[in-house]
Amino acid sequence: MINEESIKPSQTEKIDINQDQDEPLNINLRPRLLFEYVGQKKAVETLKIAIEAALKRKEPLEHILFNGPPGLGKTTLAHIIANEMGTKIITSSGPALEKGGDLMGLLTHMERGDVFFIDEIHRIPKVVEEFLYPAMEDFAVDFIFDKGVHARTHRYRLEQFTLIGATTRAGLLSSPLRERFGITRDLDFYTEKELIHIVKRSASILNTTIDEEGAYETAKRSRGTPRTANRLLKRIRDYAQVRAKGHITREVVLEAMKLEGVDDYGLGETDRKFLKTIILNYKGGPVGIEAIAATLQLESDVLIEVVEPFLLKMGFIIRTSQGRKTSAKAYQHLNISVKEKTESMLF
Repeated sequence: MINEESIKPSQTEKIDINQDQDEPLNINLRPRLLFEYVGQKKAVETLKIAIEAALKRKEPLEHILFNGPPGLGKTTLAHIIANEMGTKIITSSGPALEKGGDLMGLLTHMERGDVFFIDEIHRIPKVVEEFLYPAMEDFAVDFIFDKGVHARTHRYRLEQFTLIGATTRAGLLSSPLRERFGITRDLDFYTEKELIHIVKRSASILNTTIDEEGAYETAKRSRGTPRTANRLLKRIRDYAQVRAKGHITREVVLEAMKLEGVDDYGLGETDRKFLKTIILNYKGGPVGIEAIAATLQLESDVLIEVVEPFLLKMGFIIRTSQGRKTSAKAYQHLNISVKEKTESMLF
């Protein structure tokens, strides 16, 4: 039963996209419009057509679902859509919506055309998910008052809105929820050329100079992810300002990345520990993800959502029905021979 006192916005943020949110203090490297967005060409083209058609009809967009590893631009696209449509965006996340009252409070405060963005939508509790169904299809929610024979319902009509969901694990979404999205797009890792463009753009916003080779070396280590590219660029910028008079070159990137523990492929300490655990502790696999997580003392979700996707893409590991295995490429990259692996199991 939902009581009216529990219906209030919580753990969310409502943003007026026409206002700068402390922009001088917190420089925003995210693009604001579709023409500024780099990469994901098919997804962007689909959104351009859908937005233009919706604006011509003066209707809100259909509900949209973005799927892909962290850092590929799902949240950025949600804000861009709100900006292009000239509406406001309300942001929340699956774990923050603990009960139906949280969701109802948000939905009843939205205006026509508002964008409701839910990050990690696959983590919404089942009871909350069921409240989304009529809201997405009929733009209405049902309030239930009292209990038993005295129970009564009241249907509250909502303003038409656009729900944008972001998930790193689309397979965990229930079929009823997934089928209610009109537009579904999978986001893929970025190419080095696209990341070079992003690095140069971000460097310009950060008032930092970077040459072509420096941008290439930064992009090469960015794991195909804009978020990682921007994070590394900020660390390289700091190093350049202290040790290289502020200008980023190839040599500056190499020194900064050596200090950060990031190798030529963009692998960090956690990635290398992941691979070494499979090779040295489990004879190269196959081994279950829970066993790897226990050995590394990390949550399995972190390994599945953050570490594994890039290692799979680069061919360092192979996922089988029995578990994870390392490839010959991983041995070569880590300079580990089969003999070393065998000897490690004897002691």
